[in-house]
Amino acid sequence: MRIVFMGTPDFAVPSLQALIDAGHEICAVYTQPDKPKGRGYVLTPPPVKELALRYAIPVEQPATLRAPESFGSLQAYAPELIEVVAYGKLLPKNVLELPRCGCVNVHGSLLPKYRGAAPIQWAVLNGDEVSGVTTMYMAEGLDTGDMIFREETAIGPDETAGELFDRLAAMGAALLVRTVQAVADGSAPRTPQPEDGGAYASQLSKEQARIDWSRSAREVKNLVRGLNPWPVAQTVFRGKQMKVFRVSLRDRADAAPGEAWTENGDFLVACGEGAVCLDEVQYQGGKRMRGSDFLRGHALRPGDRLGED
Repeated sequence: MRIVFMGTPDFAVPSLQALIDAGHEICAVYTQPDKPKGRGYVLTPPPVKELALRYAIPVEQPATLRAPESFGSLQAYAPELIEVVAYGKLLPKNVLELPRCGCVNVHGSLLPKYRGAAPIQWAVLNGDEVSGVTTMYMAEGLDTGDMIFREETAIGPDETAGELFDRLAAMGAALLVRTVQAVADGSAPRTPQPEDGGAYASQLSKEQARIDWSRSAREVKNLVRGLNPWPVAQTVFRGKQMKVFRVSLRDRADAAPGEAWTENGDFLVACGEGAVCLDEVQYQGGKRMRGSDFLRGHALRPGDRLGED
């Protein structure tokens, strides 16, 4: 099929690659404008743009699709299908109605659950045991279109949002190829989303990263998993920030929430219910390391408590 692909981050890269490998004609790639990154604020292209350029595919980076000139450029590509994967912009009605086969989206959740910007992270944050991907026809609402295919997968008890992100990106790419073939031959189903069971997955923020040690150990673990690799759960230890990348569940000693102790060389912290072992941390100004290695240079003292400035 003649396809315009719209996507921006790493999650969209396997989908674009899968369409290229399947032999579809990608007439253009639409992605977000380059953004400054790193300490030097170097202007950096989105991952999808980098892949498109390797295949000499035309790249468009309009600030908005609502401008007449943006729509005119898109119209000139004459796509049969527009495929959207984590593009980061809502498509206006005239764009949705442009291709004869419609606009199809790959979303990283089992819709209608977790519509919105961060479905994968919220599935982990909420301690869900199952996630998946959904392909759907796009409508004017946010992730509200009729579903085509859904595929689910179990979330591992220790799996981070980043690890699930990578797995769902690959799953979504495979499901997309199947979806495009079904759209092309007219066999694609069209299932309206249920009215109940929907939930909005808002974008994450750094304000969510502070660990509340009065929460249960399982809630703390889900927070750490869900915020890895960004923005990363954080706490305070001896007046300095500490990032926490991985924890495991432990039994709680007779200790107040946030109180730390060591057991067989492990770095343990009491929660409101249960306790966790800090398996991987990064202290302010230091390197990422195992919690047990951190304690070799920062021996715990009686009364040490995390979370206190």
